[in-house]
Amino acid sequence: MPDLSVRDTGLHLLRRPGLVLSGVVIALVLLAAVAPALFTGQDPIAGVPAERLRGPSPSHLFGTDETGRDVFARVVHGAALSLRATVIAVLVALVSGAALGLLAGFRGGWLDSVVMRVIDVVQAVPAILLSLALVTALGFGTTNVAIAVGVSNLAAFARLMRAEVLRVRSGAFVEAARASGVRWSGVLGRHVLPNALGPVLVLATLTFGTAVLEVSALSFLGFGATPPTPEWGALVAGGRGFLATAWWMTTFPGLTVAAVVLATNRLGRALDGERSGR
Repeated sequence: MPDLSVRDTGLHLLRRPGLVLSGVVIALVLLAAVAPALFTGQDPIAGVPAERLRGPSPSHLFGTDETGRDVFARVVHGAALSLRATVIAVLVALVSGAALGLLAGFRGGWLDSVVMRVIDVVQAVPAILLSLALVTALGFGTTNVAIAVGVSNLAAFARLMRAEVLRVRSGAFVEAARASGVRWSGVLGRHVLPNALGPVLVLATLTFGTAVLEVSALSFLGFGATPPTPEWGALVAGGRGFLATAWWMTTFPGLTVAAVVLATNRLGRALDGERSGR
């Protein structure tokens, strides 16, 4: 007989088809980023002029662009670059924001006041405008775009980490550790951080979708990788001049970005629901 836990898990997933579909989308995108050759053998850079602006067909699933390059191949190969920038952005926001919130919440006093006033200033500026200002100062390029997006999103991580640290710090086990003579760094690393990190990791999952969108937006504006490097935002921008005659050049890369954002948000909400016990 099948294991009851396995069967219960299967029935639970069948009742949540959106979650299953989101997992499949994320798995396919990650696989495309790691092994694009599994999906296409077309060259994403070299085009065939005789096949320029061909519509979607069995030989070119997403059609071809103005130089005869296969759009599907460019979307697949662009997954690695776009996801790498997104991961860097989320890590920058997670590490820097969590560190600031951890120190502010645990130490308190003047450090808490200074850090939170800085966070207020950062949060007062719309994320996309702050990203634009930072990437202009840092210079063009995928890595600089990722850093700019990460810095513009650190405020939420800092606030959440501070709130969790304040909650955990008042626990009896923390007071006992401090009363027994454990140094504050030991209390911070062994007791406070592990118990405060869960909600912050869930926020990182939710932020991943936002970061995909912001990285693609900056790439769309021309701040990302230089052509002809395939990057999702740049692919959408490259098809703007052909919307009337070659709609597929913009539509399919745009749908890919939308699918990844929706899928990551769905998974993030599911993780948040499981953590909250809903």
